[in-house]
Amino acid sequence: MIVINILTTVIAFIGMEGVAWFTHKYIMHGLLWVLHKDHHKKESPGFFEHNDFFFLVFALPGMVGLFIGLKNGFNAFFWVGLGITLYGLAYFVVHDIFIHQRFKILRSTDNGYFKAIRRAHKMHHKHLGKDDGECFGMLWVPMKYFRKTLNAE
Repeated sequence: MIVINILTTVIAFIGMEGVAWFTHKYIMHGLLWVLHKDHHKKESPGFFEHNDFFFLVFALPGMVGLFIGLKNGFNAFFWVGLGITLYGLAYFVVHDIFIHQRFKILRSTDNGYFKAIRRAHKMHHKHLGKDDGECFGMLWVPMKYFRKTLNAE
């Protein structure tokens, strides 16, 4: 049973990369651009952005899954909620801390994967408008950014 629980958590975590990509490309750069645009072009001083609202959008399903699953004896909802929550933690650490340096830690790396993530995200942010974007995911990085990272060294 523990293997199924771990597998459920891992599948939910991996699935969140697809959810994040879809939401970023079609919701954040579409219907809800009004909340995401200050992430591409800082509109006002301060620590928080309108874009931070999406934290709640992604956190709620994880919390609901954890709550329902815990209340019902650690059923599948708990393990799916755990996968969603762990993805949220990874997103926060990689995107907000490592890439955007909202907290001044994890500033440098020699790891090719993390350099490729940073390069792909930089390419995403070169587009200041909602159209013509690229690299909408976070943890899955197209191979061309690995090659560019290796060639830059």
